[in-house]
Amino acid sequence: MPFGLGGRRLGASLGPTAIRIAGLQKELEEIVAEVTDMGDVRSPLGNEPGNRGEGIGHFEKVLTNLEEVKRAVSEATVPRSIPLVLGGDHSLAVATVSAALEQSGELLGVLWVDAHGDLNTPDTSPSGNLHGMSLAALCGLRCGECPAPRAEQWARLLEAVVPERRLDASRIVWFGLRDPDRSEVERITSGDSRRAVTMHEIDRFGIPAMVEHAVETLRRAGVRRLWVSFDLDVLDPMIAPGTGTDVRGGLSYREAHLLAEMLHETLRGPGCPFELVGIEIVEVNPTLDTNNETAVMAVEWVTSLLGRRILPAWPSGGDA
Repeated sequence: MPFGLGGRRLGASLGPTAIRIAGLQKELEEIVAEVTDMGDVRSPLGNEPGNRGEGIGHFEKVLTNLEEVKRAVSEATVPRSIPLVLGGDHSLAVATVSAALEQSGELLGVLWVDAHGDLNTPDTSPSGNLHGMSLAALCGLRCGECPAPRAEQWARLLEAVVPERRLDASRIVWFGLRDPDRSEVERITSGDSRRAVTMHEIDRFGIPAMVEHAVETLRRAGVRRLWVSFDLDVLDPMIAPGTGTDVRGGLSYREAHLLAEMLHETLRGPGCPFELVGIEIVEVNPTLDTNNETAVMAVEWVTSLLGRRILPAWPSGGDA
């Protein structure tokens, strides 16, 4: 999904190419039965920045792109397959999760692995960039006192892309959150704030306890089908410098891989509460990277999620 006009800095459109160069297909072929690269989804209006326009940034191009992405993900959602979407900026989640919602309805939940809440609406967004509004759109949140043309743009976005059955906010868990805006804090804490695993909880209780907490929170909410949205800015910039939305103090290399490995164990273990229905990897920006390190990290993370280990798991029943 080589599109970056929903984000803050140019360059995310080059993310899919960087991830392919980092060896994604070869690495996946070693751990899953079959891998099909369906190519790039190209927006009819292109990805050139041009005039940002009024209201939501580059709105017409972003909306057209999302319609194309949703169509592509819907076509890729067939039995015994898992769509893996390469971004691109995080606005693409409006389309990817909408496609999954149409397939799964109220059974769908989202694990949002991200430094940011992405829960702004056009009236609360400091930037006007759609990549910070993805979850708000999916939940169908109202645009409050929106100046023109933002109110009309928001209504068009919801009508064109998001299904009538919106994403239930109780079926979202944030993981690695550390840079929410004030309005996002208010929206998250107006519900069950335990749905947001921030870096404070990870530092205090550790990855194992917080992965178990996230899984149990989704299970209690009635989630049976899971979409995993992984934004590279959840990682500390020391190991993932190639992202346009970096924030200090993120997940370390080992914390990120332990998260992926434990999710795999949950999704493949006996009595698994969820079916994995899709993954997206977003906000890789090679123009800001060093030696393609961030794209390599993206490849390593998703292969851990899909089953790569150092050695097979220890037999159960033995001493630790």
